[in-house]
Amino acid sequence: MDTDPSFVLNSNIVYHEILFAIASVSYMIRKRMDQPTALIFAERLNRRRKSLGMSHSVVAARSGVSEPSVKRILGGRISEASFANVVAIAEALGVSLGVQEVESEEWCRQQARRKAEHVARLVQGTSALEGQAVDPMVYDQLVDRSYHQLMAGSRRRLWST
Repeated sequence: MDTDPSFVLNSNIVYHEILFAIASVSYMIRKRMDQPTALIFAERLNRRRKSLGMSHSVVAARSGVSEPSVKRILGGRISEASFANVVAIAEALGVSLGVQEVESEEWCRQQARRKAEHVARLVQGTSALEGQAVDPMVYDQLVDRSYHQLMAGSRRRLWST
């Protein structure tokens, strides 16, 4: 079943799409969302609350999330929250949470670049320990060569640790 790369969690999405979206966003919030991004997201929700003239207690009542949790999430400690609580608060504020899917080939290119840079840093670190610094041009060549090898090889190599 083909789905639009960008979809919004709502009652019209079939069950497995909801599970996928929850897993994806939950992972992003808990593992991948860096602190500045989490703060920006929390600030946006808090600005929305203020623009609607809602108190924390009203948001708590409308969302079914405890008031201390609402304050914690809107105060920027969003990475400590459950995904269900973040969604409930967002819905209480009339904010839709969407999941944007990156095109597969682009995601593979990004992963290949990250992995190639990681390999180059390992080589650079090993060389530094041996007293042989890697100059920036050689480093860039190493990254490019590793990137192309990763893109030409098995996709499994992209995701292995």
